[in-house]
Amino acid sequence: MSEPLVTKTEILNACKDMLCKDLYVVFTSPTNGLGPVMENLEKHLDFQIHLEKTGVMFGAGPFFAENESDWNGEGMVIIRANSLADAQQIAAKDPMHQSGARSFKVRPWLLNEGTITIQLNYSDRSQKIL
Repeated sequence: MSEPLVTKTEILNACKDMLCKDLYVVFTSPTNGLGPVMENLEKHLDFQIHLEKTGVMFGAGPFFAENESDWNGEGMVIIRANSLADAQQIAAKDPMHQSGARSFKVRPWLLNEGTITIQLNYSDRSQKIL
């Protein structure tokens, strides 16, 4: 017996007092080992910084192995976009994906819960994300 389908509208109704922010998650994986990934890393990071500075990037970073040390080239990028199609177009422009070093999959994500704490110290003009 399959589970009943739950729609986005039903989720939004259940979480009506929460943030309910539409974002898109780009899951990215190497297609042919780490060599091509490392060859494209600098251009990829430049692209990521561009997304950050233009307000498209919500967050991004690598996935490490369970030993919390080794990296096999996988990563995740969370972006702001108007639609899934727009998010896919943004992800396709990443030099890592254009080169074929990585493939990607984009999934819609609804941000409901969480917190971010930023400490601003006026005396020395320092800041820290806690």
